[in-house]
Amino acid sequence: MRGRAGRLLGASRAGRGTVAYGARARRVRGLRVSSGDEGRGDRVLREPRQVNELVTVGRVGRPHGLDGGFVIEDASDDPDRFAVGATLLVGGRPARILESKRAGGRPVIRLDGEVERGAPIEVELASLPEPEEGSYYAFQLVGLEVEEEGGRSLGRVSEISSTPANDVIELDTGLALPLVDACVQKVDLDAGRIVVQRGFTSSG
Repeated sequence: MRGRAGRLLGASRAGRGTVAYGARARRVRGLRVSSGDEGRGDRVLREPRQVNELVTVGRVGRPHGLDGGFVIEDASDDPDRFAVGATLLVGGRPARILESKRAGGRPVIRLDGEVERGAPIEVELASLPEPEEGSYYAFQLVGLEVEEEGGRSLGRVSEISSTPANDVIELDTGLALPLVDACVQKVDLDAGRIVVQRGFTSSG
């Protein structure tokens, strides 16, 4: 699977059958290639798909109200992810959503069991839809070699993080590159590499 950047859908994998929390599932601004959404970049969906694995779609945040509800921090932006009746794994245990709403721009839910603040909220990857054509999940990018045009290696992707302006590719060498069209020229999963434009590093 190869292409220029496309839409990025993200989460990195870590451990046995889990997806690293740092690659949580949520939609953010990123790079684009063929979406036709000119001028603002495409969006990054932080939800991967891999059978028999789990992806973290948020974590238990501060309490909200007096009925056991809580804010979901670093939440997935999938509108159906936290719908009433949906089943999640919270701290490794299944829990069903009894109430769901939004407050301050973030989802607030109440479950049918007790949870601990900070516990990861996960779903099975097998339950998630396949990414669209030209889209990638962040877990597919973590570990890829990043090269400048011309072949100079910059390091490997260690994490995809977010800023108010755009997503950022963080490398194991300490470099950070903006996840925007002007920087990322090609993502080649088969070759295990990302090619970026020159001029986006302090040394380049």
